[in-house]
Amino acid sequence: MSGSIPIRIVSSAARAIVEAAEWWVANRLKAPDAFAVELERALQLLASQPSIGAQARNIKLAGVRRIHLPRVHYHLYYRVTPHPEVVEILALWHTSRGTSPNLP
Repeated sequence: MSGSIPIRIVSSAARAIVEAAEWWVANRLKAPDAFAVELERALQLLASQPSIGAQARNIKLAGVRRIHLPRVHYHLYYRVTPHPEVVEILALWHTSRGTSPNLP
């Protein structure tokens, strides 16, 4: 695949991203930019290689994948929509949570 696929973040995921970013800056004084750096890296990777994530299990919505942000211990749940092709970010979920997110 060549080029870059647009990224769209659903509103609930956008809220979770803002909350996590704000928390990270306020509470991780030794690496306040770590969350933003990891998120940006993951979004760039998904835009160029959207099939890189693992198939999400325990998710009712078809075609959902997830990518791990290892430095900050979050998963981004997403799917690729056809016509037009877009990487749709559905959720940000911390790895310490025992269940999968309730996706829109």
